Amino acid sequence: MVILVDENVPYGREAFGLLGEVRTAHGRKINREMLADVDVLVVRSITKVDCDLLDGTPVRFVGTCTIGEDHVDKAWLKAMGITFSSAPGCNANSVGEYITAALLYLAERHGLSLAGMKLGIVGVGNVGKRVRQKAEAMGLQCVLNDPPRFDSEGGDPIFRPLEEILDCDFITFHVPIEKTGPYATWHLADADFLSRMKPGAVLINSSRGPVVDNQALKSALREGALRAAVLDVWEGEPRVDTELLERVDIATPHIAGYSFDGKVNGTRQVYEALCTSLNRPAEWDPSPLLPAPDCPQLTVDPSESGALSGAVRAVYEIMSDDVRMREMLALATPEEQSAWFDRLRKEYPRRREFFNTRVAFARPDAVLEQVFSGVGFRCV
Repeated sequence: MVILVDENVPYGREAFGLLGEVRTAHGRKINREMLADVDVLVVRSITKVDCDLLDGTPVRFVGTCTIGEDHVDKAWLKAMGITFSSAPGCNANSVGEYITAALLYLAERHGLSLAGMKLGIVGVGNVGKRVRQKAEAMGLQCVLNDPPRFDSEGGDPIFRPLEEILDCDFITFHVPIEKTGPYATWHLADADFLSRMKPGAVLINSSRGPVVDNQALKSALREGALRAAVLDVWEGEPRVDTELLERVDIATPHIAGYSFDGKVNGTRQVYEALCTSLNRPAEWDPSPLLPAPDCPQLTVDPSESGALSGAVRAVYEIMSDDVRMREMLALATPEEQSAWFDRLRKEYPRRREFFNTRVAFARPDAVLEQVFSGVGFRCV
């Protein structure tokens, strides 16, 4: 069996090599010719998988090591009898930590106290639930909006209408991209949406670029209608609107879910799905391969202000991602920008999740310990 794996899938050779011959390629360069004798295709989010790519090839299984599936024509795969698997929830915690780091940075930069402020979460699936857990641990009041879940769960009142989301201090999106239908999300945050947001609110998008109308957002920021914006995803990426880049508080190259732990989870989930499809036992265990965390332990003095923010920065400094993106794209010509954006993702530094770090307290503080635990640290 021949298995073609995106070169950015961690441990792709180690996992899928147990099942067949592994070949690797850049996700944007995978084409039909490469698949002439390939049985299994394993990708990430940048490879469009559809009839144009697969028709006439022997591929019988497609796996994407991501939670997003909008780059895959699932209906065509099903019609052709090609087995498909994604990795739901694999990087949900990673995105939750990205939002946590962003909120703490914004609070410091703008002199805000997060406790008691409102966070509107649009899309409360695997990612949205993690964001809620961490935000509530930091004292934010979360307002949840998820029309599909509202309809499928009997109108559960925990899910609020969009009008209540618009009254929040922060709004963060965690939805798939849907262009049509009752749950369309394409340009969900359009000019009208942005104009109705609470004055001085902050918009955060780490889902898919077209969920937010980038031109409308640029105008809102130019006019001072919003306090700030955080963008990890961009309309038209890997091309980026440079004026919008200059106006947002935090700009990153689609890496919110790029923790090393999250990416390895994706590899493991697709490997296990392939094993199930082949009716073979799943024997690969990534645990022995995982490197030691860069920050295995921290000691926190509860009397110091900003203890949580300092601990988060010690494990994940989100502004390093921002600086790296701005510096690299500033050097790129318009023709080079797409390649440099991809390079930022391919060469992304290894980021471990908070649970790999043990936190000890210089003196007992049950309240602060609960906050740290809620965000995801292991407290001792």
